[in-house]
Amino acid sequence: MKHRIVAEYDSIWAIKDGYPVSEGHHLILPKRHASDWFSISERERRDADALIRILKNRLSESDSTITGFNIGMNCGESAGQTIFHAHIHLIPR
Repeated sequence: MKHRIVAEYDSIWAIKDGYPVSEGHHLILPKRHASDWFSISERERRDADALIRILKNRLSESDSTITGFNIGMNCGESAGQTIFHAHIHLIPR
């Protein structure tokens, strides 16, 4: 897993999605195990928000064709979650 890390902000890592929806699709995830968004701490939420903004700026600066982003997560099997470690999708469009 460590070899996949492309960015880090305190309690959070970012990796490129293994099955990207678009070029630049990243997953933002806490370093400690938490099963979903509702299990992460307030600090992890703040760190995730900061890293999402950093990645958004990096992606926008490197690719002028990006005109928007999707930010999302699935919490629970019935919501489509298949990996039970909290993660946030950042998808450039």
